[in-house]
Amino acid sequence: MTGIRLNAPAPGWAIEADVVVVGSGVAGLTAALRCAATGLSTVVVTKARLDDGSTRWAQGGIAAALGEGDTPEQHLDDTLVAGAGLCDEEAVRTLVTEGPDAVRRLIATGAHFDTSEAGEIELTREGGHHRRRIAHAGGDATGAEISRALVEAVHAAGLRTIENALVLDLLTDADGRTAGITLHVMGEGQHDGVGAVHAPTVVLATGGMGQVFSATTNPAVSTGDGVALALRAGAEVSDLEFVQFHPTVLFLGVDSEGQQPLVSEAVRGEGAHLVDASGTRFMLGQHELAELAPRDIVAKGIMRRMQEQGAAHMYLDARHFGARMWEQRFPTILAACRAHGIDPVTEPIPVAPAAHYASGGVRTDLRGRTTVPGLYACGEVACTGVHGANRLASNSLLEGLVFAERIAADIASRAPHGAGEPAAPATPSVLPLIAPEARADIQRIMSEGAGVLRSARSLTDAATALDAVHDNAVHDAQGSVKTAEPGVESWETSNLLCVARVLTTAALEREETRGCHWREDRPERDDTRWRRHLVVRVAPDRSLVVHRTENTAFAPTVPDAPREP
Repeated sequence: MTGIRLNAPAPGWAIEADVVVVGSGVAGLTAALRCAATGLSTVVVTKARLDDGSTRWAQGGIAAALGEGDTPEQHLDDTLVAGAGLCDEEAVRTLVTEGPDAVRRLIATGAHFDTSEAGEIELTREGGHHRRRIAHAGGDATGAEISRALVEAVHAAGLRTIENALVLDLLTDADGRTAGITLHVMGEGQHDGVGAVHAPTVVLATGGMGQVFSATTNPAVSTGDGVALALRAGAEVSDLEFVQFHPTVLFLGVDSEGQQPLVSEAVRGEGAHLVDASGTRFMLGQHELAELAPRDIVAKGIMRRMQEQGAAHMYLDARHFGARMWEQRFPTILAACRAHGIDPVTEPIPVAPAAHYASGGVRTDLRGRTTVPGLYACGEVACTGVHGANRLASNSLLEGLVFAERIAADIASRAPHGAGEPAAPATPSVLPLIAPEARADIQRIMSEGAGVLRSARSLTDAATALDAVHDNAVHDAQGSVKTAEPGVESWETSNLLCVARVLTTAALEREETRGCHWREDRPERDDTRWRRHLVVRVAPDRSLVVHRTENTAFAPTVPDAPREP
């Protein structure tokens, strides 16, 4: 344990539970429902409303070998190729073999996927997939439908939920085992201000950290809170350098910031073409799948063409779809484009890459266990080894679903026991808070130095600039320590700075180009030195401890635990 805590008031209230799940996307709600079904007292804590996480923004769908002629082995092969040699094959095999039944259980929970006239699930294709295996709902509103079904199931099951609550820190007992969380509830309600949920088991399902960059597809709540909490608690994180930049995000201008509209990969899956201003298809010849290559390759292709032509964006041309297909298959994207003055029925869509998905996160085993006893993680906040250096399109919803079920099964298999009494750290260390005004600086630094294009120089400059942000935020002109006022914005900004510094450290350490980690100064993939994971933890003195794994498999998170699930 590090003893590091955010600067926050002492909890003014507390509730008791067997399990507290932090996050309300597909991973969090699935874990909560499965835990509650076994009789465990389960509480769901979420930062906004239950349906405000990243899941509802997922347009493309959920990948699984459900179609005729498709097999888990083929799904595994496509995932391994996309992961650029860094996937944990055992984790991928778990995903693709358990995935189809997990999707069927999701349907049984109440999710409705688009079907043919014969009643069969309609499947489409996305980048990196050699078969049609993407189940979708509402055309391009898959995440919204999954979120709706799970939220309704949570209400029907009578689960206790705490909305508008930012998680702060992990509570532990005298033996270093999880004893719950502290959190801050924003606004009036049954609970308000800083409180605690005492529980022997905590499941982190807090989503991603896309808000560390200026432009992202992630919602405003994605500020890396779960990764930062885990680091402060002493957990290991891995592969944070692998941030997937979605290649086709609606371009709103060079100065646009915050959440940007996504133009789903499924649009290319249905036959849209990437072109430059002259109408030339530039992905032909760059990969056998052209526009349907894995996302890192498409993003690089777009960036290269932009550099060659001095352009701020490229175009996605799907005019040949016609109005009817746009209206029926992609109504959400059509509406978003038209809201910004672009009609994809009659003109190409301006697109550019933006931060989209974190392939890395809190390191877990195949049961979702982290290196802190009693702390689990699933969904985008976790690093199971499934995604490797680049996530295969539409594997994220499936990963959240499969590993959430595995977590619930593991929790239920253990003898129930109450939470230990939360104990103060032996050597407490209160983290000075970063003022909210620094958030834009952090995002600018990360976009410029650790975005799609990286180099030793850009990353070193970014690391230096982040250190300056920290020093300016926590020291006054005389060098004395200061701290911002505790509050949601300063807690979020402090979390963003934490994950930014770890991400930059890992990206600087990995001296190669692999997957979505593109080093201009190290353009080649180096399997001899770098076909392995980077694992990072925070020491009690707040320094970063980095080590490489011996191969692509993770060591057990639980001492002496076998690899077999």
